[in-house]
Amino acid sequence: MAAPTGQKSEVDRKHPVDETLPPFKMFTSGLQHVAAMYAGVVAPPMIVGPACGLSPTETAFLMGASLFTAGIATLLQTLGFWKVGAKLPFVNGVSFAGVTPMVAIAKEHSPHDALPIIFGAVIVAGVLGFLLAPYFSKLVRFFPPVVTGTVITLIGVSLLPVAFRWSQGGNEQAANYGSLKNIGMAAATFLIVLVLRRVLRGFLQQIAILLGLVAGTLVAIPVGLTDFSALTRASLIGFPTPFHFGAPQFDVAAIISMCIVMLVCMTESTADMLALGKIVGRPADERTIEGGLRADTLGTAVSPLFNGFANSAFAQNIGLVAMTKVRSRFVVATSGAILVVLGLCPVAASIISLVPLPVLGGAGIVLFGSVAASGVQTLATAAMEKGENSLIVAAALGIGLIPIAAPEFYHNFPKDLLVVLDSGISTGCLVAIVLNLAFNHFGSKAPSAPADPHAPDPHVADPHAPAGAPEVPRQPDRGRMDDGETATSPTH
Repeated sequence: MAAPTGQKSEVDRKHPVDETLPPFKMFTSGLQHVAAMYAGVVAPPMIVGPACGLSPTETAFLMGASLFTAGIATLLQTLGFWKVGAKLPFVNGVSFAGVTPMVAIAKEHSPHDALPIIFGAVIVAGVLGFLLAPYFSKLVRFFPPVVTGTVITLIGVSLLPVAFRWSQGGNEQAANYGSLKNIGMAAATFLIVLVLRRVLRGFLQQIAILLGLVAGTLVAIPVGLTDFSALTRASLIGFPTPFHFGAPQFDVAAIISMCIVMLVCMTESTADMLALGKIVGRPADERTIEGGLRADTLGTAVSPLFNGFANSAFAQNIGLVAMTKVRSRFVVATSGAILVVLGLCPVAASIISLVPLPVLGGAGIVLFGSVAASGVQTLATAAMEKGENSLIVAAALGIGLIPIAAPEFYHNFPKDLLVVLDSGISTGCLVAIVLNLAFNHFGSKAPSAPADPHAPDPHVADPHAPAGAPEVPRQPDRGRMDDGETATSPTH
C-alpha cells in the first residue's frame, strides 16, 4: 500500500544528524555550543602564551588565533570533504593534552624560539596523525576505557596546578603573588561558578563558567585586579597573520613529544566519537572514526599556519547534545562559523584578556576538575574488578603524576628527554597503552576454572535419558573471555 500523501517514507526521511533547523534555532543552538566550549578554547593559549614570554596583547592575539583555528577544525569535522570529517555534531578545539608538553618545550628554549619550535612540532604531529588515521581507526580495541579514562584523568590532574598558580596571581616574582586579595578573588569566582551551576538551568547552566568569569571580572574591577591596556590597543577587525611569531622550527625532542600528544588526541577523539555515535543514533563505524581522525589531524596540521595549536574533540559538547537532544551536525557547523568570526575580531579576543588570572584560576579549578571527573567516569566503565586493569591504572597514574608531585625528579636526565618526561600526560599515556597491550592482549590467557566435582562427565551417557534415545555428547560449560564477555559458538 502506498504511503499517505504528504507523509515521508522511512527511506526519504533524513536522519536527525543530517537535518537543518530554522535559521534562528540554528544560530542560538550553535551559540550555545560556543558558550559551552569558549573557556576551554581560550585557556590553553592563556597558559602557553605567558610561558613563552608573550605580552598581554600577544597573548590576546594567540587566543584569537585559537578561536579561528577551532572554527576551521569544527567545520572540517561537521561538513567534511572527501574522506575527511566524521560528519557528526562534533566540536573541535585546542586540546588540553598539548598544554603541559608545550609549556615544557617553552622552558627548554628562549622566548624567541619557543613558539616556532612548538608550531613546527605540531605541524609534523598533525601530518603524522593524518597518515596514521586509516590504521589507527582499526586499532580501537587496543584503546579501551582503561586507557582513555586514565589519560583524560591525567589531563585534568596535570592542569589543576596551573589553576592554583593562576589563583595566586600567575607571576611568582610579583610582590602580590599568593596574596589574600588574589586567593580571595579566586575563591569568590569558584563559589560563583558553583552557585550558578547549581541554580541555573538549560542554556544558562551550560555557560555557568563563562558567566562566572564575567561576574568575577566585574567584581575584580573595584578591587584593582583588572588590566584594560590590551583592550585599548586592539583593532576591531584583524586576521591571524600566517606565522606571526616566526617560521616554524623543527626540534626532534619537541616533535617526539607532540607526536605522543597527537596519539593522545586521537585516542580521546576515538572514544568521543564512539560515545557521540550512540547518543545521536548513528553508531561510529571504522569509516566514521577514520574520517573524524583525519579532520582532527588535518585541522592540527593547518592550525600552526594561523598560530594555532593541536585540535581534538571537546567532550563537554557531547554532553550538551545528549541534554538538548539537538543532533544536527549543521548546528555545530554554525558554531564553527561563529568561532571563525570571533577569531577575526581582535577586540573580542582582547575582552577575554580582561579576565584577571585569579578569576581565571577560580573558574579553572572547576573547569580542569571537571576534565579529571570525566576521566573517572570513563574509568567507571573499565571493568576495574579485573586485577590487571587496576594495575594498569595504578601504574599509569603513578608515573604520570611524577612531574606534578616531584617536578625535579628527572633533573639528571638528558635535556632532550625532559620534553617528554616532564609531561605526565605523555608518560602516563605511554605506560597505559603498553601495559594494556601486555596484560590484556599479548600476555593474556583465559583463566582455567577449577574442576567441579559435581559436574557430569560429558563422555558418560545421561542415566536419566529415555531408553533407546540416541546419545548426544554434553556441551562443556562456556568460559569467559579476557574482556569479560561470555564466549559464544562461532557463527557459520
